[in-house]
Amino acid sequence: MALFEFNADDQKPARFAARQPILTRDERVFGYKLLFRTGLTNYFPTVEGDAASRGVIDMSSLIGLTTLSNNLPAFIVTTRDILLGEYLSLLPADKVVAEIPESVSADADVVRACKQLKSAGYRIALSNFRAHDPREALEDIADFLKIDIKMSSLADVVRLTRHYRDRGPRLVAEKVETRDDFEFAKSEGFSLFEGYFFRKPEMMRARGAQSYRTVYLRLLAAISKPSLDWKELEQIIKSDPMLYYRLLRYLNSALFGLRGEVKSINQALTILGEDEIRRWCRLSGMLELSRNKPSDLALASLVRAQFAESIGAKVDSGDTDLFQIGLLSLMDAILEIPMREVLQGLPLEESAKTVLLEDKGPLSPVYDLMLAMEAGIWPRIEALSSQLGIEQDFVAQSYWNAMEWAQSVVTVT
Repeated sequence: MALFEFNADDQKPARFAARQPILTRDERVFGYKLLFRTGLTNYFPTVEGDAASRGVIDMSSLIGLTTLSNNLPAFIVTTRDILLGEYLSLLPADKVVAEIPESVSADADVVRACKQLKSAGYRIALSNFRAHDPREALEDIADFLKIDIKMSSLADVVRLTRHYRDRGPRLVAEKVETRDDFEFAKSEGFSLFEGYFFRKPEMMRARGAQSYRTVYLRLLAAISKPSLDWKELEQIIKSDPMLYYRLLRYLNSALFGLRGEVKSINQALTILGEDEIRRWCRLSGMLELSRNKPSDLALASLVRAQFAESIGAKVDSGDTDLFQIGLLSLMDAILEIPMREVLQGLPLEESAKTVLLEDKGPLSPVYDLMLAMEAGIWPRIEALSSQLGIEQDFVAQSYWNAMEWAQSVVTVT
C-alpha cells in the first residue's frame, strides 16, 4: 500500500519534498531543513510561502516527521500567517524548529507568536541573518542564527560570529558547499553547517580503504558477478563477524515473519535466494562502510537506490541495475577515494560506469532526476520527468516510498 496518496483526487497536484542536511562540527547529522512544494509550477516563491509551509505541515501530520527528517529536528520555513495561525502546533514540539525568513517582519504579533512557540517547547531559527538585521526583536528568543556565508561579506561573517558565538543562540552556516567552506565556518565559531559539502569530491583525501573495509569491497565484487559463487560468498560473510551478525539479524527481523530462527549462513542464503542476497549484501556492505561517516550518506544512498529502481520500471534501462547505481553513487564520499577507484574490480555494464564517472550516456536523465529530487531542484525535476515520459505524481510517490523504505532498512540492518 502506498504511504501517501499524492493524487487522491484530480484537484490535488502531486506533492514533492526534499531535505537539506544540517551537520555538527564532527560531521554528524543534527537535523534537516525541509524543502517542499505542491505541484511543479509554483516552487516555493515568496508570494506562496504560506501554501508551501502549510504543505509541509499537512504532509508531516499525515506521514510523520520520522520519514521526512529521520526522527531528527526538522527546520520548517514559516511565514507570518503560519505563525499567527498557530499551524505548527499540529507538529511535535521536540522535533520542530520554526525557521523565520528575513521576509517576516518582527512586529508585535510575530514576536508574541514566537514567544508562545518557545513556551510550548518549539525552537526558533532566524535564517539569512545579517548585520543590523530587522528581526532584532527576536534575537533574544532565537535558538539558532543561520548565516549565509556566500551572500554575506567576509567581514560581516567575522563580525557576526564574534558578536554572537558566546551569547546563546547556536550559529548555523548556510550554503556550505565545499570542504574549504566547512573549515572556514568551523574556524569562525559556527557549530552547525547546512549543505552537501560532505557528499562532494572536494572532501576526498585520496587514501585507500581501511583494512576492515576490504571485506565489503570483496563482497560487492562477488555479488556483481553474473553467477554467484555460493562458497565464495559464504566465506566472505563468515570472515567478518559484523557482516555475519547483520545477515542473521536481518532475516530474524519482523520484515520476514519467519516461524523458526535462522542460525546459519547456509540456511540464510537458501531462504533469501540469489536476487535477495545480492540486494542484502549491497545494503549491508554500504551501511558498514559508512558507519564512521555522516549518517546521511547511508540514508541518502538507500533513498537513491530505491528511487532509481522505481523509476527504472518506467524507462528502458536495458539490463542495467539502477538500484546498484544509486547505491554506488555516494560510495566515493563514503570511502573517501575517487569514484574510478571505487569501481575497479566491479563487473558493471559500461552504461553504469559512464553515468557514475561522467554523468553521461543513456542513463544520465534517470541519474540526474535522482539527484534533482534529492536537492529539491523543482524546474529540473519537471524537465527530466517530461524527458523520460514519467508522470509527476509517480515521481513524487516513488521518492516518498523510497524515503520510507530507506528508514526501515536502516532500522533493521
